[in-house]
Amino acid sequence: MKVALTLSIVLFFGVSQYLIAQVIPEKGDPPPPENIPAYYKSTLEEISEQVKSVKKGTVAHIATSAGGRPVYAVYYGEKDDFQSQANYNSAVAARNPAFFAKKSTATKPVVFLLGPVHGQEVEGMAGLLNLLQIAETGKDHRGRDFTDLQELMSKFRLIIVPLANPDGRARNPYDSYVGLPVEVMTKYGQGTKQDGTLWRWPHAKSLHPMRGNVGILGAYFNDDGINMMHDDFFDPMAKETKAIMDLAKEEVPDITVSLHSCECMPFVIQNAHVPRFMKDRIADFAQQLNESFIRENLPHRKGDYSLARGQDDPDTPKAAFNLVSALHHASGTMSFTFESPHGTLDDGATHEEILDIQLTLYRSILEYALENRLVWD
Repeated sequence: MKVALTLSIVLFFGVSQYLIAQVIPEKGDPPPPENIPAYYKSTLEEISEQVKSVKKGTVAHIATSAGGRPVYAVYYGEKDDFQSQANYNSAVAARNPAFFAKKSTATKPVVFLLGPVHGQEVEGMAGLLNLLQIAETGKDHRGRDFTDLQELMSKFRLIIVPLANPDGRARNPYDSYVGLPVEVMTKYGQGTKQDGTLWRWPHAKSLHPMRGNVGILGAYFNDDGINMMHDDFFDPMAKETKAIMDLAKEEVPDITVSLHSCECMPFVIQNAHVPRFMKDRIADFAQQLNESFIRENLPHRKGDYSLARGQDDPDTPKAAFNLVSALHHASGTMSFTFESPHGTLDDGATHEEILDIQLTLYRSILEYALENRLVWD
């Protein structure tokens, strides 16, 4: 196995040249695990194979990454005509979002499942590839029957982006972090400085784009050093970000989830920059989801887990206007971040549990969207 760190100079579409690391495990780091179950698919090759196998849905190449890699979206269900005559911002200013999209009980609910924008967060990739398999066959990659979930999916216009950051995924040498120290994920996920010290969260967001003081360019970033979660949404730096925003404006999803992972029990992160009614909806969903994890005997937050609802942060700005915030303000969607466990030694989740957490999340989103329709007419 290679244990060196190779450096090369890469020209990024008109951006100045700078050194980045083509990441392979350094000497002293754990080798990539060899006992990953066959159902736990997340490599670029496996994503490509899954997308190519789609027959019941429609596949679109929505963007080409900074590193020249395709970003795919898979669509299920026919798209309704929402008779848009204004953008969302203008429609709300006119006191009725129906000027942006006429949504009624006669139109299908729309759900947007946004695969990881951080390339080391493979858990959402594995979950979405299993969901695509369910949509196509009624069974996940373990061979378990999910025809009830397949039937539930058929009631929706469903958009699945299996992976939003193929560049970061290509630079991530680990296909699973189950059983590994969290420091390994931190090193290759958020990257290192030139002296080898770790950038770590949240300081990995303090230099953006991530250029200059870079040893290992973490999988957080595309090959231009852009963290899509914190792009400039009024003038996107990354084509991948623009494609995600355009997709939301075109599809007008009722619910959008951005899939992430950390060394944690699974949880929803409140969207700090949306109206109070939307914060309340997100809080209600988060509590219901945690109760589902408890019923399924999966890793979960404590039983009285709840999110902050309508209040604002009284301190100086610490809650970012990030990708999920921008998605709401572009389309009116109920958008939030979901954090899955990685399965590191810190959180202890297994491959089986991580996949079940992901599938429980998707089912819960669909059920909530049906029971709590956004109607604009």
